[in-house]
Order: sequence, then structure tokens, then C-alpha cells
Amino acid sequence: MDIKLDPSRDDLPLMANTSHILVKHYVLDLDVDFESQIIEGTIVLFFESGDRFEKQSGSTKDTCRSESNEACSFRMPAPCHSPVTDTRTFSSKTGYNDFAICGKGEKDTSGKDGNHDNQEQASGISSSKYRCDTGNHGSEDFLLVLDCCDLSVLKVEEVDVAAVPGIDKFTRSPKLTVVSEELRNQIVHELVTLPAGRWREQLDYYAGCSQAPGCGELLFDTDTWSLQIRKTGAQTATDFPHAIRIWYSTKPQGRSVTWTSDQSGRPCVYTMGSPINNRALFPCQEPPVAMSTWQATVRTAASFVVLMSGENAAKPTQLREGCASWHYYVTMPMPASTFTIAVGSWTEMKPEPCLFKDLAAERALSPSEADFRYVGICGHTEYPCRFQNPSATTQEIIPHRVFAPVCLQGACQETLLQLVPPCLSAAHSILGTHPFARLDILIVPANFPSLGMARPNKEKTGHVSDSGSSVIKHGLNPEKVFMQVHYLKGYFLLRFLAQRLGDDTYFAFLRKFVYTFHGQLILSQDFLQMLLENIPEEKRLKLSVENIFRDWLESSGIPQPLQRERQAGAECGLARQVSAEVEKWIRVNRRPRKRKRREAEEVFEKLLPDQLVLLLEHLLEQKTLNPRTLQSLERTYHLPQQDAEVRHRWCELIVKHKYTKAYKDVERFLQEDQAMGVYLYGELMLSEDSRQQQVAHRCFELTKEQMERSSAEVVAEMLF
Repeated sequence: MDIKLDPSRDDLPLMANTSHILVKHYVLDLDVDFESQIIEGTIVLFFESGDRFEKQSGSTKDTCRSESNEACSFRMPAPCHSPVTDTRTFSSKTGYNDFAICGKGEKDTSGKDGNHDNQEQASGISSSKYRCDTGNHGSEDFLLVLDCCDLSVLKVEEVDVAAVPGIDKFTRSPKLTVVSEELRNQIVHELVTLPAGRWREQLDYYAGCSQAPGCGELLFDTDTWSLQIRKTGAQTATDFPHAIRIWYSTKPQGRSVTWTSDQSGRPCVYTMGSPINNRALFPCQEPPVAMSTWQATVRTAASFVVLMSGENAAKPTQLREGCASWHYYVTMPMPASTFTIAVGSWTEMKPEPCLFKDLAAERALSPSEADFRYVGICGHTEYPCRFQNPSATTQEIIPHRVFAPVCLQGACQETLLQLVPPCLSAAHSILGTHPFARLDILIVPANFPSLGMARPNKEKTGHVSDSGSSVIKHGLNPEKVFMQVHYLKGYFLLRFLAQRLGDDTYFAFLRKFVYTFHGQLILSQDFLQMLLENIPEEKRLKLSVENIFRDWLESSGIPQPLQRERQAGAECGLARQVSAEVEKWIRVNRRPRKRKRREAEEVFEKLLPDQLVLLLEHLLEQKTLNPRTLQSLERTYHLPQQDAEVRHRWCELIVKHKYTKAYKDVERFLQEDQAMGVYLYGELMLSEDSRQQQVAHRCFELTKEQMERSSAEVVAEMLF
């Protein structure tokens, strides 16, 4: 790349050459092994080539780019072995024996930075090297670049899709005579461009193709951030195989996969799209423009539940004693970073029988909602879209499942199950049709870094090259997930716009916006531009995209409109009630230990959780609160039993005033709410109180092995 990167901390590179070739569909076939903490198996990628590469006469000038500008080396493929024709039944324990690559139970000799460079120990792999010589004027082979990190890639091969029974229906020739690269690519092209109405047939053929035999191994190499693949003689993206299979395994410390325990102490694993998205889960194209669909078969011990971002409510299929298989799929093209998986001893929470009738609840749409039901043709690429389904538009509450650790069953049954239906109904009333047909909800482990996963940027991700590669500025900075300012200012910006326009105008616009852009990638400018174009001039009051960005997103500090709103908000009824309660607590705190008998006890009002947060924040501004006051606060509002936002403020009060009797509440918070607890570590250390610092060190020692990597790095810097 032509820009300087500091991949160890700041910039997250997106290496895939998406301008030349795009993944249209992934088929994953994986085994999850908790003993070795490895996910391994195969992934089959189906491509559609673009036009930009062909115009460049096969030059790899933009795609052959290592950060050090050194020559790229590729391993020659091993001699062909008997192909594995059924990847669903392939066992990684035996299948990899054909290749002398480190596998389960063996020492991984690949580099810690994710490089796969074990040429000496890989039998049958030649040491021949190919150079990305950009001076050969188009004579080089095309280089496929995928985003990849912390993976052990074992083998890459072309898939013989022409061997799938019945596949000849996807060829222009009446009969398959000579099987060629062109013919196989033609089959893939016809498959990936099937009409949306044939999506079930398409998924079936994807599955069949994914199990087809290999027809030649491909040259590959990895560096820190990418997997690079080429086929000798394929000089353009059009010539490159459009269906390839990659044999690989994750690493226990891979940054996309977290192996931990749930709140009941049972082992589990989950993925999330931060900080390096899914490139340590499977080789993929990370730039958001690479919208794709996928299907996945995941095998693990029968005692575990497999959840995934899929459109079907998967159920386990028993394969053999003690082993089960789960299958999920999606038909809406989405960025690879939205792929998620969680495997654990989750228990499904069943709603009361009386609630089942609400799952298919329907009602008549209001005129304002009906306006956006069928406004022309959808603007996204073709897929089975619910926005064009009349029955889906009136479905307020979509089918949903709730999963939780065993120890949280009671709380979920009492609280969460009752909240999901009204929340789904409220979302439908404001935004209209639910984009997906169903929903799974999981109570995630304590170390889930839940503070945020966005990477704020005004426009594009960074310096985009002709090949499509770019960087996300500061994407690897471990402190970024703890920066909440963009979330807070974004929330208040939306509040400001709603108040400026009025609820009816604002929510009508939101429904129109969702309908117009569903299934597409958008920028902040798209939202703001459409908003301003759809409101009357008198409500705009000199608002523009430029001054909104300047005042709200690019300037530090609190915007003037928000300062005015804050002053006005202090006059609302709920805020006035909190102010009155604060005054009571200040009076209680000022009273001497021994009070006069005639002095009346303060009577405190019952407060909502948001009011409690505001109350505690006001009390945090007090210079001194004595232990009696803090004890009374705790008992009055049952603070240790409140939600995390309330308990976080309560812990701040404990730390500020060195309320030693409640240090147990701080320790519990640091262990059970690890993402939010990062802030408390800082306060414990800044206090320069030896006992508080002991609390910080003790809790970190107990949780550091399971703590999310970015969180652990930030806390370690505070403590040591």
C-alpha cells in the first residue's frame, strides 16, 4: 500500500481487492472443539469478477502490495491427493494427515503474527517462489487477496463445480463435454445470479458445490493481515477460479474468537465484529462494499447449543453419539463483519403459552405507515425481501428465541421474556417492516466488550486504492471501544432533530428512510441529506449537512443546541423530582450523628432507573458523603440489585468516598460487567489509596485470562 501503517496499534488494514473480484456467497463447514479451543474445517467462496481488473490488462500493481514492499512468495501446491468429496462428513482429525501440517494436538510452529510459513515441515510442498514483478507488463498471474489474520491456512484448492449432479442446467451448452475453467466459472456465474425467487434451489446447489471434489491446488501465502492466492496462468479476475475451497483452523488467541465461560461457569465461545471483524474466524473480504450471503454447518458436542446470524431457527441434528450438527443460512447480502456465532451451554427460555398468540400479531397500518409499504422497486441488489411481502409488513412481532446461561433462567423468565414482544412491536410501529423473519437473543458472557463496535468516520474508511484496499484509521487502538462521545453526541443529535422537526415529521421520515435504504450501505451524509430534502423549508431553519457535521460531529465539546436543551430539561417533571430528592439527601448528609427527637425523617420518593442514574450523578458532585448517608442510599434504592448503569454510578460513589463496607459491590461489578468496569479500574488507581489499588489488582488477576483483549490491555496499562 502507498500509505504508512502502524498495524500494531492504530490502523486496521482492509486488504481485500474488492474492486477486482467479489465474494457473493460463503459456505462454511466447521468443527468447534472446546478442548483445543480451535474452530477448524473448510470454507468455500463463490466469486463474481468485476470489470475494473480486466481494463488493467492483468496488472497486479495494486494487488501485490505487502507493507514492506518485499517480494511476495508463494508455495507450490502439493501433488494431488484423493479428493474429499463430502466436506460435511470430513473429520479434521484424520483428513489433514495427507498434509504434514501442524494440526490438533501438535505444536503450531507458524508465526505468532498469523503467518503460515512452515515450508520445511510441509511434505510435498515445493520451495519455489513466485515474485509479484509489476514490471512484466501484464504477464503476471492474478492475485486474489483476502482479509485474514490469526489463522492457520492448510490448503487452498479449486472446486470442480461441474461434477455436481444436475449442474448442467446452469450452462449454456446442452451437454457437458469438455470441462474447462471457463465452463466452471460460467456455472458459478449462473448460480450466483439466480433470481431471488429461486433462493432455496440456489442454497441447495451452493451446498452441493461446496461438497464437490477439488480439481487442483492453488498457490497461496499469508502475511500478517491477508491470505494471497493465485493460479498459474490465470492473469485476470475473469480467468481466476470462481469457486475455491480453503482448509484452515483458527487459533486459541485469535482476535475474532473469544473462548471463555458463561455466568454459570460453563465453557462457551463467541465472535463479534470488533476490533478486527471476522478475519480471525474465516478468510473473507472485509471492506463493507463486499456484500455477500452465507450458509454454515457447525458441528460440536451434543451438549452445546450453536447460535448464528441466520434467517432460520436451526435445530440440532444428531450425527453420532455425543455430536450434533447445526445449519444456518442468510439470503440478504451483508458485510462479512456481520457474521456472528456463539456456542455454549445455553438454555432456551420459553414464553408463557398465552404469549404465543402474539408472535404472529397483525394490525392495520396507519396511513403514515402505509405510505412506505410499496413505494416503487427496492434499491438493493435482488434477494427475497420482506418489504415486498404484504404479510410481513403487518407482522408486528416476529418469531424470536431467548437463550441464557442456566443461572440466569429465572431473571430472563421474569423480566426479559416480557419485554421482547413490546419492544418488537414498538420498533415496527416506528420503523415499519422488520427486515428479518426471526430473531435470536443471547445473554452474553461477562467479558463481552459491549461498549460499542462502531468506527466513526465522516466518509470512507480511509485511503482506498484502485484494488479496493483501504484502512480504518485507529481501528486497532485498544482504547477506541471505550470512547463513548460519538455515541452520546449521536444520540443527542437525533434528539435535537426530532425536537426541531416534531415527532410526526421525524418518525414519518425515519420510516421512509428505512424503506428507501434497506439492504444497502449508507453514510451519515445519506441520512442527513435525505432528512433535509424531505422536510419543509420553515422547519429547516438554516440546517445543512455541512453545519450539522461542523457543530455536532467535528467540533469538541457540547453543541450549543444541546446546552440549551440541558437547561430546558432541568425543568421537566422527572428531573425536578430528582432535584428534590437530591436536596433531601444533602440535608440527610449534613445532619449530625445524634439527631433531635422531634426532627422528622426524610421520606424518599420511588425513582425510575434513569432517575436513579441522574440522582447518583448529582450526588457524585458532592465533595463529601458520610458512610451513614451511603448506607442509607444503598438500602433505600436497593442499589446492588439495580441495572449496570445505576450500579456503575453507585460504585463510583463507593470509590470516591472510600466506603469500605461496599467494596464487595465494586469487586462484583469488575468481574460481572467487565467492559464498563474498565473505567472503575482507572478511578481505583487514581485514588492512590492502597486498599483500593489492592482491589483493582486482585480483580484483574481473577479476570485477566478471560477478559477481552482490548479491555485487558487498557487495564494493564493502568495497573502496571
